Amino acid sequence: MCRSWPHAPLCDTCISRFAPPLHRCRTCALPMPTQMADICGVCLKLPPPLDACLCATSYIWPWRDLIAHLKFHQQPGWAGPLATLMMSAPWVEDTLEAADWVLPVPLSAQRLAERGYNQALLLANKLSPEKTDAQLLLRTRHTPAQRTLPRAERLSNLHGAFAVEPLRVHDIRGKRVVLIDDVMTSGASLHTAARVLRQAGATHISAIVLARTAADSEG
Repeated sequence: MCRSWPHAPLCDTCISRFAPPLHRCRTCALPMPTQMADICGVCLKLPPPLDACLCATSYIWPWRDLIAHLKFHQQPGWAGPLATLMMSAPWVEDTLEAADWVLPVPLSAQRLAERGYNQALLLANKLSPEKTDAQLLLRTRHTPAQRTLPRAERLSNLHGAFAVEPLRVHDIRGKRVVLIDDVMTSGASLHTAARVLRQAGATHISAIVLARTAADSEG
């Protein structure tokens, strides 16, 4: 970002300046105003289907632009530097080490054909290549992009959109699973996927995301 040669695409100075560590809710990754609690009031009232949700940074400039380069502008090379940023977030390394499976949130066949690759899979392969499997959690149908829908419609939009590979349900039963995605907004995609994995018998489900939107942007 600072374009200082010969720095890496993301140097330590830029990361410390633009991605300072924040105390976040353990299960939804929204920033918390105080470190006196680990779970926000909303998650206490309505516990999400994730046992933990870890986030590297907020979905603001410059990360919003870099994610767009990765996701929409055919620049998959950003997966490596951005995965390094994810790995630097608290508890990410321990969570990956404890996982049995690391599963990218899958794209529909139509979206995959349009984009040419799944950015979540690129990130997962950089984070934990030996545990990443793109064939366990499947996308069963195409849906409108979540970012185009109001919050109230996002969960219904994804109903029935994910499934565990029927011939491999035994690979999920009793396992610890980590879901990987680039951006978490309302959490609808991650929560829908987590419920499917829970129904298949996963005992612990975490999510690791690159960026988290603010609560007031989830409408």
